[in-house]
Order: sequence, then structure tokens, then C-alpha cells
Amino acid sequence: MAAFFGPAGNSDAFSQKHKSSLDAPAYLREMGLDAYEYQCGKGVKISEETAQKLRKKSLENSIRLSLHAPYFISLSSIEPQKRENSINYILQSAEAALRIGADRIVIHSGSCAKISREEALELAKETLLSARTQAVEKGFGEIHFCPETMGKFNQLGDLDEVIELCGLDETFIPCIDFGHLNARTLGQVSTKEQFEEIFRKIEDKLGHERLKIFHSHFSKIEYTTNGGEKKHLTFEDEAFGPPFEPMLELVAKKQLSPVIICESAGTQDADALAMKNYYMSLNP
Repeated sequence: MAAFFGPAGNSDAFSQKHKSSLDAPAYLREMGLDAYEYQCGKGVKISEETAQKLRKKSLENSIRLSLHAPYFISLSSIEPQKRENSINYILQSAEAALRIGADRIVIHSGSCAKISREEALELAKETLLSARTQAVEKGFGEIHFCPETMGKFNQLGDLDEVIELCGLDETFIPCIDFGHLNARTLGQVSTKEQFEEIFRKIEDKLGHERLKIFHSHFSKIEYTTNGGEKKHLTFEDEAFGPPFEPMLELVAKKQLSPVIICESAGTQDADALAMKNYYMSLNP
């Protein structure tokens, strides 16, 4: 098996020519890509008709789908109602993923605004487990939850926290956003050794099988020393990282099969293709 590459949502170039995400699968296949992350960041609003059409077109064009759950999910909120709402958003996302033919949903972890990181993590674990239990009860058990590493200092979701969340259930797969990790460590994700350490931690804690199929977001991200992540950039930026080459060299060497979604600002399809082309050059 090989890695899969594609964009998060629709690029500027796509949107200039197309009005509907239903055109994305054919467009991406023509480019040479094979993955697409459907965006529900502002809420899960996809109709049954659209879901079925997207599923059909993705199958026809051999595009592997994932879905990004709403951004306003907060697994660690100190308000019980917000945690309950977050569970409902996760369930809506899982149902939508099932309908479009995706096998995984990406979930933001929350924040540590008014409590310690330890307390926030315990709340997040409780919320995520409850969501998983209810997802299984509702028939969405085949959908993998992918807690995402986050880029701001005050957000829950450093590498160790995401690994701990994934340890709750063997179906959970880490979403490793390398740009976020680079931002929250102020540039400490750039060398092959640093990428290797990330992979080692995942394998040691979650096992080789989950490392093999990990989910990834990748983009260059501007950051500040007092907050972490500031904004997503394109691969043309030379001031901020991380570089994708060391990560892909390790993916090829270890024969991993991740889904790598590019979140560049407006050029996510072209930058995803740059990653795939480099990866393919390592696997002649």
C-alpha cells in the first residue's frame, strides 16, 4: 500500500472554475491526486442527495474521502452543555462520513483556557469515549475518530495528548498536523530526526498498525513566540516550516500508508501534488 494525497476542501484554482464540491473528485483525479477532505468546519450541512452524489463520484474517480468535523467542537469545555453539543457534532459528522463514503473524521480537541492541561485532558477523554459509545450504538462504529494535534499553546492537543486520546479506543487514529506541531514547538519539527521521534512515539504508544495508517494534515504555518500558530501559508513561503521532504522520506522508508491532507492557504491541491510527486520519486 502507498500513501494517499489530497487537499482539505477546495483550492482557489478549483473555485475559479467550479461551483460545486461534487466536481472535486474528477478534478483531483485529473491532477493526479487520490484523497479529499470534505470540510464541515462550520457545521454538518450536507444533504442526503449531495452525500450520495459525492460518494458515487469519489468511487468513480478513486478518491479516498475523510471529513473534518466542526471547528467549534470542544471536548474539554468546563460547561457540560458544550461538551454534550460537541458529542452531537461528532455524531453528525460520523453519520455524514458514513453517507459520503469516508472512513474517518478529524476532531479538534478543545482548549485549556480556565483549567489545567491535566483537567482538560480528562474532560476530553470522557467526552470522546461517550461520543464513541453513542456512535457505535447508532451504527457509525466503522468511522474512525482522528483527534488532531493543535497549533496554539493554549489548545489541548500536543503530540502526547493526542496519543493519549487515541489510546482510549483501538479504532482511534491520530491526526498528526505537522504544521501545528511545528508552530507550537516554535520550529522544532524540521529535521528527519524530529519527524522520526514523532513516529517513534506513535508506534511505541499505539502500535505499528496505527502508525501505518495515521492521518495527517500538512502545511507551512506562521507562528508567534507568545501564542504558537498564527496563520496557514503556502509552500512558496520560505520563512516558516515545516519541510515535507524528511517526513515523506520516512513514510517511504517505513512503508507506511497514511492519508496526507494539505491545508495550504488556497494552494492546497497544487501543494498536495508537490508532496505526492516527491513521494513518488522515492518509490520509482
